[in-house]
Amino acid sequence: MAANFLKSLFGDEDVDEQDNYYESTDQSNLAPANSNNKIVSINSGRVNQMSQISLYEPRLYADVKQIASQLLDNHAVIVNFTQMDSSVAARLVDFLNGTVFAIDGEMKRIGKEIFLCTPKNYEISGNLSSNLKNDSDKF
Repeated sequence: MAANFLKSLFGDEDVDEQDNYYESTDQSNLAPANSNNKIVSINSGRVNQMSQISLYEPRLYADVKQIASQLLDNHAVIVNFTQMDSSVAARLVDFLNGTVFAIDGEMKRIGKEIFLCTPKNYEISGNLSSNLKNDSDKF
């Protein structure tokens, strides 16, 4: 059949046979174009997916579960510990530090009692002032 098609392109066949070739092609028997397609769009995983930073001001130790679940969902979290006791806040920092370590993320102090926890897909850049380093005796 391919030989007939090539002949029809070069004028060796009648027009009637050429019409038969196009009529015999049935579109309903063709496989869907995407069934064995191994090409994936670069943006397929990022459609309508925005980066998100959640803000938390925990008051109880139980609030750490919600903060950790945000990190596990690949959201960055800013945690302000000013509303809780310093010994409980230290336990929360330890828990979040373990969570960040487990997801290969990063935890940085951005204020006296404020921490930024980020998952693996975030990059933290910049330096904090030396005054912040002097306040690190609480945690």
